[in-house]
Amino acid sequence: MLDYILSLNPILQAFLATLLTWSITAIGASLVYFFKTINKNLMDGMLGFAAGVMIAASFFSLIAPAITMAENLELNPWLITFLGFFSGGILLFIGDKIYDIYESHHPKKSTKQKFSLKRCFMLVSSITLHNIPEGMAVGVAFGSIVYGLDGATLAAAWTLALGIGLQNFPEGTAVSMPLRREGMSRNKAFFLGQLSGIVEPIAGVIGAILVIKMRSMLPFLLSFAAGAMIYVVVEELIPESQTNKKKDLMALFTLIGFSIMMILDIALG
Repeated sequence: MLDYILSLNPILQAFLATLLTWSITAIGASLVYFFKTINKNLMDGMLGFAAGVMIAASFFSLIAPAITMAENLELNPWLITFLGFFSGGILLFIGDKIYDIYESHHPKKSTKQKFSLKRCFMLVSSITLHNIPEGMAVGVAFGSIVYGLDGATLAAAWTLALGIGLQNFPEGTAVSMPLRREGMSRNKAFFLGQLSGIVEPIAGVIGAILVIKMRSMLPFLLSFAAGAMIYVVVEELIPESQTNKKKDLMALFTLIGFSIMMILDIALG
């Protein structure tokens, strides 16, 4: 079976590899089924955990690789990462304002419901934005084999896919658990949690086919996703988790989330 997969066209392998990364996201999101009751302390802790995961992913999975890629492509690393990071944050800021305008025309919903829906929307959209450049990165790794680019090997491409896949496990949890906290059913929280990762196979195939163009765009796209994620963390996740009476414990969950994601990123590099 393994030999058959390795004998396939690298672009098809990119699709299979990103299907793997998406499936691991789904496994992480499935943890929502293991909690039968909604305990506020636990759910606030998971919100803090999600914040830690997203902060670590923003740097170790997105900004740091963007800087390295920009340098390798002989682009201005600080300018590219700044433009991407700030653009990502501004996009979520604009989306936030548009959502507020939309909600102002739907007065039937309570204030609590409005904040919950907005938080869910921003959380899912930021993680999804983050998964697009990651999928493209895997696709570029496999597509580079087709183009015979230096350092492009199947082993390196599959290792990258496995590393990103394992990083996606806590990210799937980081989406589904906060959504469950907001009162969503387990099925809907799981569906949205895994849905945030389904963009990776699509982006992977695009990246493999358009590898030359995608390589030059990746530093900006990675930084863009990081800016979007940090905006959500600062605007929604940490402030909400800190409404809990046990603020210090919630902060500890954020440290735990950051630490787990940091270890995965560094160990799987």
